[in-house]
Amino acid sequence: MYGRFSNLYNKTEIEKYNLIRTDSTIVSEAASKLKEGIDQKSGKKLVKFSFSFDGILPSGVEVFTGQKYSAEDNALPEAILKQVKKEEHHDNIYVIDRGLQSVRVMKEFEEKSVKFIVRSKENRKFEENESFLSPQSVVKWDEWQVLKDSKVKLYTGKPILNKRGNIHRREEIVATDFRLVVIRNEKTKKEFWFITNEFELTSKEIADYYRKRWDIEVFFRFLKQELNLSHLVSLNKNGIEVMVYMTMIAAMLLLIYKKVNNLGYKTAKRRIAMELRDMITAILIVFAGGDPDKVFKT
Repeated sequence: MYGRFSNLYNKTEIEKYNLIRTDSTIVSEAASKLKEGIDQKSGKKLVKFSFSFDGILPSGVEVFTGQKYSAEDNALPEAILKQVKKEEHHDNIYVIDRGLQSVRVMKEFEEKSVKFIVRSKENRKFEENESFLSPQSVVKWDEWQVLKDSKVKLYTGKPILNKRGNIHRREEIVATDFRLVVIRNEKTKKEFWFITNEFELTSKEIADYYRKRWDIEVFFRFLKQELNLSHLVSLNKNGIEVMVYMTMIAAMLLLIYKKVNNLGYKTAKRRIAMELRDMITAILIVFAGGDPDKVFKT
């Protein structure tokens, strides 16, 4: 199904790179009847869906119900690395929001040749090795200015067990080189910090690629509002996974129908539902020995 879908849609990104927006969305089950789920203090159980989104449709999705996956530092790396295994020769750059901050994970991505752009927390500790900005020139576009574009090493906390049996974290530097890009909006004075292992792109391209991450938020809204993903129809992980895959197939069918008939989302959804209803009704009439032509106008 994904192959047929891909033949109808051309890649909207530049040819050199395929941007994969990666993020998670959560669905809660208020009655706490889920057999597996991420427990919350409120008593609700949550299911986390971590999607890899290529700008048109997910190229990967993982369902998480274990408690440790409440942290994006655990969920997103697993989802990304599973997709990387399936795509041996890829040119993907994974664009990730602030949920992932682990330097250990970033180091693992670099070791496995996984390109990424992560929005970092501001003012995190780093050691600058080389600046890519010229003192004589200012890099600006529209309302944005680049404050820093440097090769850096980042600090992380290493867990240490002390004599009392308690674990504390000792700060230490990671030997891997990363790139830190800091931009500021001249009107709002708001800064955005990005960490990446991609050194070929310009600082503007890195900022522009991160802006495309918003596409996945729009897609989450489409799944929950138009395809009812926010409603769980099964109480176990296997059933939830089947529900997610069926939702993805429905999304692809809807987008294929939209493309072929040159329609908007809402019109395509309404018309495909009407045509499916009529087709199923006709099949039932034939199965019962009747004549569909007596029911439907031709």
